[in-house]
Amino acid sequence: MNLIRLRPRSTAALLLASLVGVVAFAWPLFWQTTQAGESAIGHTTDAPWLFVLLLPLLVAVVLAELSESGIDAKVVSLLGMLAAVGAALRALGPGTAGLEPGFFLLVLAGRAFGAGFGFVLGSVSLLGGALISGGVGPWMPFQMFACAWVGCFAGLLPRVGGRIELLLLAAYSLVAGVAYGFVMNLWFWPYATFGSDFSFIPGDALAENLHRYLLFVVATSLGWDIPRGILCAVLVLVLGRPVLNAFRRTARKAAFDAPVVFDPRSPHA
Repeated sequence: MNLIRLRPRSTAALLLASLVGVVAFAWPLFWQTTQAGESAIGHTTDAPWLFVLLLPLLVAVVLAELSESGIDAKVVSLLGMLAAVGAALRALGPGTAGLEPGFFLLVLAGRAFGAGFGFVLGSVSLLGGALISGGVGPWMPFQMFACAWVGCFAGLLPRVGGRIELLLLAAYSLVAGVAYGFVMNLWFWPYATFGSDFSFIPGDALAENLHRYLLFVVATSLGWDIPRGILCAVLVLVLGRPVLNAFRRTARKAAFDAPVVFDPRSPHA
């Protein structure tokens, strides 16, 4: 049961938001305006503008579904509640050694409620967690995009049930935990110097730079990314079934998709 369905308008909003995110991460690979190593923290100038652009895109996803009768006040309240829970989980483990328990909530919510719901939940919960834990910086809008994709793709997984579903979600959690770090490193890697074998070289072939980036990820990032994926996979295997059942039971009892039908008969008939 999908609370925020991928209808035409919401699909267009999601694609537009994702396109903006891809451009934000990847443009330094194609258009380098500074030499590598000039700034230890990249995107310090464009990150605020990216954040300003991201918020209207998230609102556009919700408004698109509201206009197509895909969500109502009940779904918005549920989204807010889960975002608060996700923010609290992030505050408990703000990336220490890659251990971020909030990821499993994104995976399960995206699975139970749909890709659109997972996209919005990932961004909003990351924003809330950053505000609570003090993790606000030029990296935050990039983290919002990356978390949004984690929740979104969970809602696009094949529809299976039973034990296979949990195994599928656990495998996805492991992959998503590693992929999150792989993507997030792009926000600063082109701007820092790590030695000729690991650094971005302006003007060099894209394939050569990507090769150096892969070496950089393997040498530095996997120590955080693999524990993130393992923790998320373990939580999904341990808590996935009861949490999924609770999400789906909530959706059924709230009758999100039940059509409203009025009885034309008179009460005294």
